[in-house]
Amino acid sequence: MEFLTSEEEVRERAARIKLLILDVDGVLTDGGLIWHANGQESKVFHVHDGHGIRLLQRAGIEVALLTGRKSQVVDDRARDLGIKLVVQGSRNKLADYEEILQVRAFDDHSVAYVGDDLVDVPVFKRVGLALAVGDGASHILPYCHASTQSKGGRGAVREVCEFLLQVQGRWEETTAVYFNPEIT
Repeated sequence: MEFLTSEEEVRERAARIKLLILDVDGVLTDGGLIWHANGQESKVFHVHDGHGIRLLQRAGIEVALLTGRKSQVVDDRARDLGIKLVVQGSRNKLADYEEILQVRAFDDHSVAYVGDDLVDVPVFKRVGLALAVGDGASHILPYCHASTQSKGGRGAVREVCEFLLQVQGRWEETTAVYFNPEIT
């Protein structure tokens, strides 16, 4: 994680997070779009990101998706990961973010958001923890608290998930099943 404000401030903010909202294209994917001759769209998701999301959920941190595009593939991936709150086709991410807060009864300070481009700036300005992926547009960095070392679609989300778990002291408990065969 590259800290764009003080490390202490980023860690204090991360300690309060109860909801992680993710952009999709450029965050959960590398931003590439594959269009098939039949009009179908494909996206490539990294399994490490998916496992990071599962770890967060296991620790009781909710995950939501907020994206400007619409794709059946996103619904399928969300269902696969157990993400119930998915907003696609957003034309106003800030308005949709506010609706998410109302639906889940969270406040700004308990929300982290990961984005990669200019459309994410209005949400960055509101959330408790604003995070850019490592290859995000340079113009968004002044609005972020930190940036991942990993690129979008290449482990950036996993990096965020591990950071949140470690800061909140939940890493060992959440991953114990992998290191201690007696825990199920």
